[in-house]
Amino acid sequence: MSPFSFTTVIVALVVSTYGNDCTKYNLTPSDQSLIDMMKHYLHTSRKADCPETHSHQDIGVTYVRWGKKTCPEKSDIVYTGQVGGNYYGNKGGGSNYLCLPSDPENGEAYSYANDELYGAEYEIDSKTKTSGLPTSLYDKEVPCSVCRRKGKVSVLMIPGRKSCYNGWHSEYNGFLMSEHKTYNNKDFICMDGHAKPFDSRSSGENGALLYPVRAKCGSLRCPPYKDNTEVLCTVCTK
Repeated sequence: MSPFSFTTVIVALVVSTYGNDCTKYNLTPSDQSLIDMMKHYLHTSRKADCPETHSHQDIGVTYVRWGKKTCPEKSDIVYTGQVGGNYYGNKGGGSNYLCLPSDPENGEAYSYANDELYGAEYEIDSKTKTSGLPTSLYDKEVPCSVCRRKGKVSVLMIPGRKSCYNGWHSEYNGFLMSEHKTYNNKDFICMDGHAKPFDSRSSGENGALLYPVRAKCGSLRCPPYKDNTEVLCTVCTK
């Protein structure tokens, strides 16, 4: 029986039970039972048509905090790990940096010569250091953490600023970094201004490399930008 037919039958039964003057009719227990059954049916038949609502606690956004194994205050850690990416000299393959978890589920041995996934290293020395990152990071592997901020619906990395616009909250700020301009392209990422090494090892094995980015005037309008300056950044949520 279709939902329409079933509802029609229940309505007909209720009307025939009440008679023509419902306001003066005293409901018997069986009448009330019939009405309750009709309410239950209408509720369950309409439930699938109603959009599911989520509590405020279910809403959230995720972002990567580059250079840190921890998440900012009020954000939860999804996982922590090591920054990886394609080898700096490879002509093909991925061009983005990855936050690789510290507890991978590894696949089977594979002999095909397409090794593209390497660890990332800081390339920060006396020539390349910014005002906030120490040269002791040189050739160290880079940590990262994937963070979730509850109650937010948007996340945005803003290059060129260390503070967020009105209405947005800064999760962290730092320096814009990427691959060296003479190597193959990588994404720009916002490295935490208080970045740390993954551990104490310093091997200089290369792989995916990270250099601070410098602004260059010309097609980039100066002002408001300034020539040969480090580029700040911040990750904002709302």
